[in-house]
Amino acid sequence: MRPGPAGCGLRAAGCGLRAAGCRTVASGSPFPLPGGRYRVPVSRTPLSDLVRLRRARDAMDRDYAQPLDVPALARIALMSAGHFSRSFRAAYGETPYSYLMTRRIERAKALLRRGDLSVTEVCMEVGCTSLGSFSSRFTELVGESPSAYRARGHDHGSAVPACIAKIRTRPVRNGEAGGPTRP
Repeated sequence: MRPGPAGCGLRAAGCGLRAAGCRTVASGSPFPLPGGRYRVPVSRTPLSDLVRLRRARDAMDRDYAQPLDVPALARIALMSAGHFSRSFRAAYGETPYSYLMTRRIERAKALLRRGDLSVTEVCMEVGCTSLGSFSSRFTELVGESPSAYRARGHDHGSAVPACIAKIRTRPVRNGEAGGPTRP
């Protein structure tokens, strides 16, 4: 009998990884088997990583106004900060910080359309601590400054359902929109 991988607590001939919830893959594991096959613990499969990444993304969607940083989000996803950042970018096509700022700008647009808060109040309301970086990011994503966006009339969208307005007004980085331009 040989011991199983560190932490699995199994001792059996052939390691008994299948009983521990592992699957056979073609390569890339420290647990070789006869015939060139390898075994990888299920907890490291891409599907389980996506579930954990989704948990962190849901936290960003829910708690966008809270002070969130990559190490805190990585803890939510049960990953190291570096692995979390790489995995998040691979899965969603943008960094965790970029995703969080997009959510914050999306919410800021809704608050600015209401018109009852100043740009500084909106900045603080959505969780940004620096008015300068908020304004820069807002201008980058929306194409105009927060003040200009607030001053512009937004009455034409008052009859549009909120779910449609959210999709149509979602911030899009310059050059990312491959389709027709928004009205």
